[in-house]
Amino acid sequence: MGALDKHRDALEVHETMMGQGRGRLAVAMDLLTDALAMIGQHGVYCQSTRMPGRPTLDIALVLEQIGDAKELLQTVIEQKTE
Repeated sequence: MGALDKHRDALEVHETMMGQGRGRLAVAMDLLTDALAMIGQHGVYCQSTRMPGRPTLDIALVLEQIGDAKELLQTVIEQKTE
């Protein structure tokens, strides 16, 4: 099952409100937000031994990359229609 099938309901709602392209970007943002929450929870349990209270380096890097991806997607969603 592909992403379009798995997220059909959310895509329908967002594409109706924002158009196909931006609607799909909005759903992608929601999925990235969910991924950030899940990896953040994982980071609570996998803390660095060198820096207690901080997630391990691999988790910190994943959090940073997902955050950057969300930021880039948000700039596309916010662009005015040309």
